[in-house]
Amino acid sequence: MRELWEIFVSFFKMSAVTFGGGYAMLPILQREIVETKKWMTEERIIDYYAVSQGLPGIIAVNVAIFIGKERKGIPGGIAGALGIVGPCLFIITFIAAFLSNFQDNPIVRNAFAGIAVCVSALILNSVIGLWKKGVVDKTGITVFAIVFIGMMATGLSPIVLIVASAIFGIVSRKLAGGALK
Repeated sequence: MRELWEIFVSFFKMSAVTFGGGYAMLPILQREIVETKKWMTEERIIDYYAVSQGLPGIIAVNVAIFIGKERKGIPGGIAGALGIVGPCLFIITFIAAFLSNFQDNPIVRNAFAGIAVCVSALILNSVIGLWKKGVVDKTGITVFAIVFIGMMATGLSPIVLIVASAIFGIVSRKLAGGALK
């Protein structure tokens, strides 16, 4: 029970200080789960992140469920999910109750503008971290270029791009005679 509470509190704290959704949460997840708690490796978190992007729902919730489930099974997954959505529920309820009174306030507008800049920096940090871990050879650069162009030019579903990239990665490693990691 103590570890379930620890899972809940860890994700609750991360969610309470993360603005900008799942992408902005990656550096915080990495620091808390990998460096501080030492619950798993950075590669494992990135794997969970990649799979979560292809699943329905919110990326951060999916990742919290995966991590919690790995730690303590289904109850751990539930604890992670509840921890990650808890602060959002409180904040959204508070904002919904009082936003009409504050939405035109210049201080509130300026605060949200500042938060948007901060979130952009956090997302860029996540992109750089993912690039360093994921794009490690010519095959990675090729997949990145094809997926990027595919997204920009065709508007293909991310699910299609993720599945196609996975298949390409498996096939290209097999053809190259490399071992699948």
